[in-house]
Order: sequence, then C-alpha cells, then structure tokens
Amino acid sequence: IVHGGAGDIPAELHEAHLQGVRRAVEAGWELLETGGSAMDAVEVAITIMEDDEAFDAGRGSFLNADGQVELDAGFMDGTGLQVGAVASVQFIQNPIQLARTVMEKSKHVLLVGQGAQRFAHKMGFASCALTDLAVPREFERWQKTLFGKTSSAREVSNLPSDTVGCVALDRAGHIAAGTSTGGTPNKMPGRVGDVPMVGCGFYADDQIGGASSTGEGENIA
Repeated sequence: IVHGGAGDIPAELHEAHLQGVRRAVEAGWELLETGGSAMDAVEVAITIMEDDEAFDAGRGSFLNADGQVELDAGFMDGTGLQVGAVASVQFIQNPIQLARTVMEKSKHVLLVGQGAQRFAHKMGFASCALTDLAVPREFERWQKTLFGKTSSAREVSNLPSDTVGCVALDRAGHIAAGTSTGGTPNKMPGRVGDVPMVGCGFYADDQIGGASSTGEGENIA
C-alpha cells in the first residue's frame, strides 16, 4: 500500500501525483513478486516518491520559514519491532534510507538535525544541495509567503498534506512500514510533526498489521 499524502491536490498536479504513486507501487510490487523483503519494498517505494518533485518529501518538499528544507522520516520492521527515524535533517535527498540505517546501524531510534546529518555522513550518505531538494515551484511559494502575497491559512490548508508512505507485506508474512515528509509550508525551523514518531506517523507489527499516516501532523501527534 502506497500513499502520496492527503489534501486538496491542485488539478495541475493530479496526473503527476498519480503517476508518481503508480511508479512507487510498481517498483515495490515487482520487488515483492521476486521474493524481496517487505523492508526493501518500503524503502524502494518511498525513495521513488522522495525523488519525484510532485511530492512533499525529499525533492519537491515545502520550504520552512527560513527558505530551507528540513526532512523527517520513520521506518519500522514489523518482525523485530525495530524502529529508525530522523527529524529536521537537511541536505540528505532520501531520508527514508537514513531512517532505515538508524534502525539497522545504530543503537538509537531517532536522530535529529545536525546529529542526524553527522550520522548520515559517517554512514556514507552524500550531501546534496538545497537546489536538489527545493524545486522552483516551492521557491516561488516561499517568496510569495515571505512578501505577504499568499492568502494565509486558507490557501495553505488547501495544499497537499505533508507525507508520503508505504506499508508492505512479503511472502514470509513480514510487514514493514515507512513515512517521509518535508513538513508543512513555511513551518518554523525545527518543527516536527507526526512522521518520525512511532505509533503516530508509522507502525508495523507482523502480528497486528501496519500503518503509514498522512494529514496535519499537529493533530495526529
């Protein structure tokens, strides 16, 4: 199961969103059909959406009030109930991969900000430029907000919501779940919603099921 976020998606972005979700589903399903793991399927599907500028995750994310991109992601293995997450991380294009690495390569559950970036570099993740994440559409939106040209809360509330996610079940009966986001538009630096919080933004348990949330983070968390 894959989602590209809840919300009133503008008509001009409908097809891009549909195509992006389809690509993510197809890649994850192909992996599962060939015997791949649920964890790999979740990572592949979400990575595809993070690389697709139609979505508010990875490339294409909303900018914060300072004109920067801060990313959150969470990943869970339903077999061992292991969790990894990152929040407010910058200059990393695929935070879902970093969240999984936190789960598999550290003793921690959640890493934030500069600590998450230092861990990423230690694990061999390459840094990307702001322009690799912030597309012209979002720079324009941020500038309109900066100079008071947006209509305010009503316009913001009609934007696509702040997550993409995936839940997968593999042949062995294992479940994995993940969620990734660029957060809300013009958010305060350091703002974190539900996405990297286990039990709020994502959850997986082989004995129960899996979930990946989307919506207004402050209401979910």
